[in-house]
Amino acid sequence: MVNALTFDIEDYFMVSAFSDRVPLETWGNHESRVARNTDKILDILDTHEVKATFFVLGWVAERFPGIVRRIQEEGHEIGCHSYIHRLVNQMTPETLREDTRKAKELLEDVSGAEVIGYRAPSFSITGDSMWAIDLLIELGFRYDSSIFPVRHDRYGIPGFSRSAGFIERAGKGAIFEVPLSTVRFLGVNVPFGGGGYLRLYPALLTEWGIRHLNTEEGRPSVVYIHPWEIDPGQPRLRGSAVSVFRHYVNLESTEMKLIRLLDRFRFAPVREVFRPSLNGKPSVH
Repeated sequence: MVNALTFDIEDYFMVSAFSDRVPLETWGNHESRVARNTDKILDILDTHEVKATFFVLGWVAERFPGIVRRIQEEGHEIGCHSYIHRLVNQMTPETLREDTRKAKELLEDVSGAEVIGYRAPSFSITGDSMWAIDLLIELGFRYDSSIFPVRHDRYGIPGFSRSAGFIERAGKGAIFEVPLSTVRFLGVNVPFGGGGYLRLYPALLTEWGIRHLNTEEGRPSVVYIHPWEIDPGQPRLRGSAVSVFRHYVNLESTEMKLIRLLDRFRFAPVREVFRPSLNGKPSVH
């Protein structure tokens, strides 16, 4: 089975956990490492002959268009990760529409390709912000990959389906939702396969999760990684104990774990993994 491999292209100082310490207006004062780290990821994927989806922040694409062009030229998929990495559930419909429209148009102008997929910063489409789905449909996105069917202090919709499928919105249309991967354990959805979970869990546990979804449940997994997660030498930022732990735990292991996954499983961009559904008829999720 082919799994979806995704990367959220943002810099280390842009993450939501440090937003109170590094406001948007100071981003330009920090050493940027996103171009170098993304180039390294692209080199790794090229060596393994694997294509992936890159959800790119508009702010990054505007300042480093070469990243976007290389992603496109090497046959990967470009998705939208917002313009300024502001949480959806902290925005109004008007500000979200403008942020997302600006990012989508910018990415399409730089890459020359249609952008059909969206991922919200920090998976911030939650039960209180499902109205965002209406805006994504309005803006022409064909799929979303923002919903994490887990219970978490920053994101998640615990009761949401663990399977990819269409969400129909009354009077708006439909969009295909690709939720982040979980396994069921003692009646609870347990997240795995990306970000801090990939770094925190032993490699064998992540590999077991992917195999379980593929063989026992007959569905692809969705793996996600940020460029800063393969960069243990990044500058250290101050924050709460929880935020610091989540951001910096096991950074030195991410590259090795990514390579292990590429050696053991088949991967492709989201648009390829779910192509039959994306080209099919919507059904109620």
